[in-house]
Amino acid sequence: MNDPALDATARFRVRLTPRGGRDVIGAVEGETVRVRVAAAPVGGEANEALVRLLARRLRVGRRAVRIVRGATSAQKVVEVDGVSTADALRRLAGPVAGEGPPR
Repeated sequence: MNDPALDATARFRVRLTPRGGRDVIGAVEGETVRVRVAAAPVGGEANEALVRLLARRLRVGRRAVRIVRGATSAQKVVEVDGVSTADALRRLAGPVAGEGPPR
């Protein structure tokens, strides 16, 4: 039997801010996700940090995450195999285990 979730591919926009202090998912506005990464936009380091962060938050392998448009721009389009767009945006907008409001 085929699991429809495994056949799904999410596609959404990312507004990436390199040198953002730390790697963090910000606001999800419609199908646009704001992301900050600590890495500089040199030699693809910021893009790699984005892929690692999205893979970790979406619980997929790094190879499942691809930047399909905007590799040299702050505005990107990302595809993620194995998860639907709605599910990906819900996971990215939700709280992360271990992260909460400051005490």
